[in-house]
Amino acid sequence: MKFEFLKRSHLKRNILIGVVAVLIISAIILNFTRAKYRTTQSVPLVNGTINYDLADLNAVAVYVQEGDDYSKSDTIPSSGYTFNEEKSYCTVNGEEDRSITVSYDANTQSLSVSPLTTQGTKCYLYFDEQRTLLKDAILANNEVNSGIPNFGQTSTTDEGVFKTEDNLGISYYFRGSVTNNYVQFAGYYWRIIRINGDGSIRMIYDGTSAHSNGESSSDRQIGTSAYNEDYNYSYYIGYTYQAGSQRPSSQNGGTASTIKGVLDEWYETNISNKGLDNKVVSTPGFCNDRNTASGSNWVITDITFYYKTHERLVSSKTPTLKCSNNNDLYTTKVGLITADEVSFAGGVWGKTNTNYYLYTGAYYWTISPCYYDNSNKKVGLFIIDKTAAIDNGYIGSGSGVKPVINLPCDITISSGDGTINNPYVIN
Repeated sequence: MKFEFLKRSHLKRNILIGVVAVLIISAIILNFTRAKYRTTQSVPLVNGTINYDLADLNAVAVYVQEGDDYSKSDTIPSSGYTFNEEKSYCTVNGEEDRSITVSYDANTQSLSVSPLTTQGTKCYLYFDEQRTLLKDAILANNEVNSGIPNFGQTSTTDEGVFKTEDNLGISYYFRGSVTNNYVQFAGYYWRIIRINGDGSIRMIYDGTSAHSNGESSSDRQIGTSAYNEDYNYSYYIGYTYQAGSQRPSSQNGGTASTIKGVLDEWYETNISNKGLDNKVVSTPGFCNDRNTASGSNWVITDITFYYKTHERLVSSKTPTLKCSNNNDLYTTKVGLITADEVSFAGGVWGKTNTNYYLYTGAYYWTISPCYYDNSNKKVGLFIIDKTAAIDNGYIGSGSGVKPVINLPCDITISSGDGTINNPYVIN
């Protein structure tokens, strides 16, 4: 009897243990099922890690910026890009759900999606190119010199960057045989003249390939032209002019000079038609300073006289980046370098300088008036001669044309440090 009692006790105990085991397993399964939608897992995603449960997150689409557009990518970029949290989003069953927050940690290369409570969630991730403002890159790569250079002496060495005032604020200009002011834009190479006072960048055309300082090449200009085919009256000195008047009544009024037509046509073909017009600004303008020198009065003809730029650069050696008359400041997308800017860069009246960055081995125009010669009935404009000295030439003759443009203050670069083998490349 005792044996039978023990058998029944073991059976009861085993049944009890089985029931408890079933309850425990059921509880675990239930808990796991409920927790599936509130826990995450880490799984590798190419270069990074994405935290999600495979059953919950249906798919991830990655888009990386290329210029102004985005293209689909098979990988999350590991460098050179920043995660655009504002643009990134998730959908649930095809409907955008902005209550879902998407964040990416570039240091750990992991992605978090929260809350993740619905199956079929799909996320779209956007990554922007890391862009550097050109003006910031210039100032980061150059120490700004203090003091004022001697503008009576040519600058034949790399003097770097100086600052002065223009009409818009503080301008930073390159001087001498600088080697880190190269820019690649619109399929051409340019040399930076200065950062304008509003942060925009003024630069001068330098050819279809990069040219070193001291290199003589016809490629460094777009061709030759008269400044104005009419030249026997003083008013023909205007970038635009009005017969019988010292200057047009408005900035861009009157008849266009010959060279303005050449530059406008070149710009239309080589900048605008490439879809790049929005990357060039007109606000800084181009100063065609028609004020006369002290003691001189403007006349149409009969008297020889000099312009104010002649007094500044030939007599007193005091260049300026300020344009004193708004009717001489042409707010156009393309123009010419001023003789004052040439002086700031290292050129001097009548002195050879084959070392600084504006030397090309050829004559080319500035936009700055020089004189009216009554004896020959000719108007003279400042030019850069073939030795890169500041000189003058009468406006009906043929000289080189080097376009000057201004990039906006928020223009960014994709690469480069401004050197000849690694120029700043505009996005």
